[in-house]
Amino acid sequence: MIARTWRGLVATDRADEYMGFIERTGLSEYGDTPGNLGAYLLRRDLGGGRTEVVTLSFWESMDAVRRFAGDDPEKAVLYPGDENYLLDPDTAIAHFEVPWSSSSL
Repeated sequence: MIARTWRGLVATDRADEYMGFIERTGLSEYGDTPGNLGAYLLRRDLGGGRTEVVTLSFWESMDAVRRFAGDDPEKAVLYPGDENYLLDPDTAIAHFEVPWSSSSL
């Protein structure tokens, strides 16, 4: 199993709005992609009007990740409209092997 994380920064006063946007775009597409095992949407206020948003998704394999992310899975998948929310368009992607889980994902 592979865990994929994506991180972005948004203005705190628009964080709720962005949560809805992510649900309609990225999280919806995760669920429609064969090999996706589930996902979580995380957020934390950093202060200074900034909120960090993280998606944590689980995949059967890197091939499944590529079905979602394309040929360069290290590149963030951004959607039209992300530019209206993200404070920094350079978002971080990381992939981790999951050698153990107590979850039924």
